Amino acid sequence: MDSILPLEPLPESLRPLVECHWNNFLESVGAVPACLTPERLDELVRVWAVSDFIAQTCIRHPELLVDLIESGDLDRPYPEGHLVERLRAALDCTGDDNTLGVALRRFRRREMVRIAWRDIAGRADLAEVTGTLSDLADACIDQALARLHDWHVAQWGEPVGVESGEPQRLVVLGMGKLGARELNFSSDIDLIFTYPEEGETRGGRRAIANQEFFIRLGQRLITALNQTTAEGFVFRVDMRLRPFGESSALAIGFDAVEAYYQVHGREWERYAMIKARVVAGDREAGAALMETLRPFVYRRYIDFGAFESLRDMKAMIEQEVRRKGMEENVKLGAGGIREVEFIGQAFQLIRGGREPALRIRPILAVLAAVRDFEWLPGFVVRELVDAYTFLRTVEHRLQELADQQTHNLPADPVGRTRLAFAMGFADWPPFEKRLRAHMQRVHSHFDQVFAAPQTEHAETDRLDLTGVWRGSQDETQAAEALRAAGFRDAEALISPIAALRESRACRSLSAGGRGRLDRLMPLLLGAAGGTDNADETLRRLLRLVESITRRTAYLALLVENPVALSQLVRLCAASPWISDLLARHPLLLDELLDPRTLYEPPGRDELAFDLRQRLQGIDPDDLEQQMEVLRHFRHGNVLRVAAADVMEAIPLMVVSDHLTWIAEVILDEVLAIAWRHLIARHGRPPCGERVCDSGFAIVGYGKLGGIELGYGSDLDLVFLHSAEGDGRMTDGEKPIDSAVFYARLAQRIIHLLATRTAAGALYEVDIRLRPSGSSGLMVSSTSAFTRYQREDAWTWEHQALVRARVVAGDPEVAERFAAVRRETLTRDRNRELLRTEVREMRERMRRELDKGDESGFDLKQGSGGIADIEFVVQYGVLAWAHAHPALLEYTDTIRLLSGLAGAGVLQEADTALLSDAYRVYRNEVHRRTLQEQPAVVEPAPFAEYRNEVTRIWRGLMEP
Repeated sequence: MDSILPLEPLPESLRPLVECHWNNFLESVGAVPACLTPERLDELVRVWAVSDFIAQTCIRHPELLVDLIESGDLDRPYPEGHLVERLRAALDCTGDDNTLGVALRRFRRREMVRIAWRDIAGRADLAEVTGTLSDLADACIDQALARLHDWHVAQWGEPVGVESGEPQRLVVLGMGKLGARELNFSSDIDLIFTYPEEGETRGGRRAIANQEFFIRLGQRLITALNQTTAEGFVFRVDMRLRPFGESSALAIGFDAVEAYYQVHGREWERYAMIKARVVAGDREAGAALMETLRPFVYRRYIDFGAFESLRDMKAMIEQEVRRKGMEENVKLGAGGIREVEFIGQAFQLIRGGREPALRIRPILAVLAAVRDFEWLPGFVVRELVDAYTFLRTVEHRLQELADQQTHNLPADPVGRTRLAFAMGFADWPPFEKRLRAHMQRVHSHFDQVFAAPQTEHAETDRLDLTGVWRGSQDETQAAEALRAAGFRDAEALISPIAALRESRACRSLSAGGRGRLDRLMPLLLGAAGGTDNADETLRRLLRLVESITRRTAYLALLVENPVALSQLVRLCAASPWISDLLARHPLLLDELLDPRTLYEPPGRDELAFDLRQRLQGIDPDDLEQQMEVLRHFRHGNVLRVAAADVMEAIPLMVVSDHLTWIAEVILDEVLAIAWRHLIARHGRPPCGERVCDSGFAIVGYGKLGGIELGYGSDLDLVFLHSAEGDGRMTDGEKPIDSAVFYARLAQRIIHLLATRTAAGALYEVDIRLRPSGSSGLMVSSTSAFTRYQREDAWTWEHQALVRARVVAGDPEVAERFAAVRRETLTRDRNRELLRTEVREMRERMRRELDKGDESGFDLKQGSGGIADIEFVVQYGVLAWAHAHPALLEYTDTIRLLSGLAGAGVLQEADTALLSDAYRVYRNEVHRRTLQEQPAVVEPAPFAEYRNEVTRIWRGLMEP
C-alpha cells in the first residue's frame, strides 16, 4: 500500500515521517478510501510532511478526512456566515455543559484541520486563513454563550437593568489578534466580559446581582472553551487584559469599564484597545460601549507621546526576549511580527483621533492608510507588507506542525527542513536568507520610525543650554551661554526662562511630562538663538510653550520631530501673529510636520475634498464636533497660507485667493449642515413646479465678494431665498412658513460661523449690507431684493454691489441675483450726481475712519490709500457699465481696473499705477497683520504711490 505514496517531491529526511503516518492511517482505516485520488495523495503527502497535527487527527478520525474531501470543503473557501450556520446545527442537540463542550471540540477539530490543510496546500491566502480562524473563534464564543445564557437564566432568572428595566446580556470583547480578525493558528483568545447595567435577576429560584450572574456565566463560557478534555480544547482563553487585570472581577459593568479607562487607563491599554471588537453577546450595547471608549484610544490631538510609550514597551519586550533566549522568535525578535504591528499602531495612536481612516483593526489595512497619507514612503510600506505576510505564514507553519502556540524557529535539522519545505524552499539556507532579509528590513524601518531623535546635539552640549533651562548655573554663566547661542540681551532673558520653569503649569507636570519639557527646552533655546531676531523669537516661543505645557503630547511632538521644531522656530521668528495662532490652537502644531505641505496651500478643489473627508466620519447630529472640525480646518489652512506668505512662497494676490477659497469652502459646508438640520425638523420648503436645490443663496460682499480676504477679515454676507411670501409651508412633520424656514436657516448659518467654541469662532459675520441694513429682514426674497435695489437702495449700496457675488447656495437663486446685479449696475446714471454722492461718502469715511496723521499714513483709509482706489473703481463701474457691460464680469479690484482701462475710462498708465499701488498697500497690510502691527505706516516709503493715487482721484472725482 505504501508504494502508492508519491514521496519523491519530499526532501529525503521527511519521507520516513510521512511513511510512518501513512502506515498508521492504513491500520486505522483498513482500506484506502476512494476519495484519496492520486491528485489528492500528492497533496496529502505535502501536507502531512509538515503537519503532525493534521496527520495524527486523520489517523485518529479518518472519517473526518473523508468528510472534508467528499464535502468539497477542502477545495473552496466558506461563504460569509457558513461557519455560524454549521456550528448552530452542530449544537442543536446539546442540552448541558458536557454535551456542549464535546460538540464544540469536535467542530473545532474538523475546521482546524480544514484551515491548516488549505493553508499548507496553497489553497488559501493569509487573509483567508486569519479571517476563517477569527470567524471560527467568533462562532464558538457566540454560539456557546447563547446556549449557556439560556441555561443560566433557567437556573438564576433573567438579569434586569435597574435603570432601564430591560433584560441584560453579556458583552464579550475580543482583544488582540481576535479583535483584529487576524487570529493565528494556535492563538490564545484575549477576552473581556462586561455588561450594560447593574441590577438583579428576576424569575429564578432566588435573585442574584447582575454582576454575580455574569461572573458565573463567564466562568461557564471559559470552561466550555478553555478546558482540555479527552476531546481536546476549543480555544485557550486569556482574561488578563480586563480592567485591573487578574485582581478584578471576571465581569464588570459598563460604568466601571468607562471609569477605569478614564481614570486608570495606561498607554499599553490604549494600544490593546485599538483592536478591541465585540465578538459575542449584546452587539448593539457593545457598539455603544466602544463608542464611549473611543476618546481614550484615539486622542483628539496629535499624540506623539505614543512613540515614547511604544519605545518603552518594545524595550521591555526586547529585554524579556533576551532574558528568555527568544532571539529566534519570529513574533517578538528583532524585525519580527510585533515590530510591524507597532509601526502601524503607532500611527493609529498618534493620528487616529484626527483621521477616522485609521480607526481600523487589521494591520495591513492600517499600513495601506499610512501609505495613502504619505506618512511612510510607498516602498517602506511595500516591504513591511511583504515581510508581515511572510512572517505570519512562517508563524502558521510553525503552529500547524503540532497545533501548539510557538513562534520560535526550529534548531534541529529535520525541523528546519520541514519548515523550509512548508514555506516552498528546497532547504534551510535559502529560506533563512529570505527570512533574515525580511526581518532586517522590518527592524531597519522600525528603528527609523521609533528611534529617539537627537535631543542633545554637540552645540547644545557645548553651550550648556540644559543648565540654562534647569537653572543649575549662576546668572553670569547663564548669560554667557545665551550670548554664545546668539541672544543679544542675554541678561534680560534669564528671568522669562525662569518664570516658565517655575510656572504653575510646569510645576504641576507629571514626571514624564517634565522629562519631555526638559528635553525640549535646550533644543528650543539653541534653535531660537540661530534666528535673526533671537531675543523676540525666544519670548514668543516661551509664551507658546507655556500655553501647551499641560498637553504634554504637544511637547512630545516637538521632541520627536526635529523638522517640526525647526519649522516652529522659523515661523515664530517670522511672525508673532503665527506664534499667537499656534499658542491659541496647539492642534495646528501637526501642520509643521511636513514642510512640503506647510508652504504649499491647497487649491479650492483640494480644500473642498479635504473638508468633506473630515466631516464624513462625523455623526450628522454631532453639531459640536462638526463645529470643531470646521474651525480646525480653517485654522490649519490659514496657517499654511500665512506660512507660505511670510516665507514668500506665494505672491499677495494668491494669498487673498487662498483665504477666500477657505471661506467659500467653509460656507458651502456650513450651509449644507444648517440645511440638513432644518429639513430634518421641518421638511423642505416648496419650489413651485420646478425642482430646486435649496432655494437659498449666500452673497458675499466686500473683501469676500472681491476675492480679497485678509487674515482677520470679517465676512460681509447677504442671504437670499426664492420663497415669495405666499404663506406656503414646508413638507415635514413640523411644518413652518417657508420665509420663516429661510430666516432660521440664516440664523443657523450665523450661529455655526460666529459662535465661539474652545477653538474660537470661524468668522465674524457682518450682515448690515442687507436691504434696509440693521432694520431689515435677515433674509430677503429675490423679488424683495430686486424691488429694493430698484427703488430704495442708496448709491453706496450700489457701490457695494460692484464687489458682490454668490459664494454658496442654489444656482437658480445665484442666477437671479446676477440678473438683479446686472440690471442695477448697468443703469444709466447722472454722472455728476453720482460723482458727488461717491465723493461725499468717501470724505465722510475718511473723516470717521482715517487713523493717520502727519507722522503716519493709514494704508486703508488715508488719502491716496486703498479706499480711494476702491472708490475710483466703484464709481467707474456705476458710471460706465451701461455702456460697457463687460465691467460686470469680475468683482475684484485689480481686474476691474483692467476693465476700466479697456473701456477707456482710465488711461493705461494710470490703471497700471493704481494696480501697483493697490498690490503694494495690501501686501503691506498683510505683512503688518502677521507682525501684529496696525495698518498705519511711516508716510515716506509710500509717498510716491500716495501722491499718484491722489492725483488720479482728483482728476476723476474732483473735476
